Amino acid sequence: MSLDLVPHLAVLNWFFEPLQFAFMQRSLAVAIMVGVICSVVGSYLMVQRLALLGDAISHSVLPGLAIAFLLGVNIFIGAFIAGVISTVMIGWIHTRSPIKEDAAMGIVFSAFFALGITLITTIQRDNKIDLNHFLFGNILGVTAGDVRDTAIIAVLVLLAVVLLYKELLFYSFDPLGAQASGLPTGWLNAGLMVLIALTVVASMKVVGVILVLSLLIAPGATAYLLVPRLHQVMVLGAAIGVFSSISGMYLSYYVNLPSGPAIVLVVSALFALAFLLSPRHGVLVGPGRVRPGRQLQRIFGSNAKLK
Repeated sequence: MSLDLVPHLAVLNWFFEPLQFAFMQRSLAVAIMVGVICSVVGSYLMVQRLALLGDAISHSVLPGLAIAFLLGVNIFIGAFIAGVISTVMIGWIHTRSPIKEDAAMGIVFSAFFALGITLITTIQRDNKIDLNHFLFGNILGVTAGDVRDTAIIAVLVLLAVVLLYKELLFYSFDPLGAQASGLPTGWLNAGLMVLIALTVVASMKVVGVILVLSLLIAPGATAYLLVPRLHQVMVLGAAIGVFSSISGMYLSYYVNLPSGPAIVLVVSALFALAFLLSPRHGVLVGPGRVRPGRQLQRIFGSNAKLK
């Protein structure tokens, strides 16, 4: 064997060694799917300045999954229902009182999170089981059923984004204009909330409800520093999310780090590099400045029109 091939074989062995284990195959499949949908849905959160909403929903799913666990039903279903209920309550408080939306988010997600922690603590005390993986993620423990559920969620989320791309794009950047043009903005907002809830539910096993906001926002924010238009942000953000998820998994395997935090550390490091070195906006290279009046032109293109 040629000595020149030895380093290449070592690299290949390093890459393929984890894949001989079924749990790593399942974990990587889930990580890739979650990396894609978090980046795509998170792009809408970022441009609408609704990062806190993603945090609110991620914390609000806890009581739903705890109750689902007690009832012996699929925890994905319980978490999704709790996420939808929390968004309805946020909108209800905001529209029926002088309370601002950000304050309503803080009130609801704090109450739901406290209830979830209480239920999980009670369950763990009575049943002697560990449910902390819901908080911090445990992607190495995903089952074949988790892979199936995540795949279903990923297909639903991506299909909805493809079918409603232009409408959601218009609504995200000009909600008043979208309403004046006759678009059903109420339904679009509700649909976006459902997509966020589904994405958070799919991400629970990967990074946990505490760290899911990073996976929702950081890949899209990193891409936003590098490319100008939303569809480009989604594609590049998805690539960054997948790379971060896979890299975090390998760090978890070889360095014995917790998988969720490892993924978040990778994506945060990539954002830091883009923030410092982006050709358009990098702090060290020279930040690009875009006038507010040209924001829509950046996203839609100079000649793009909504049909």
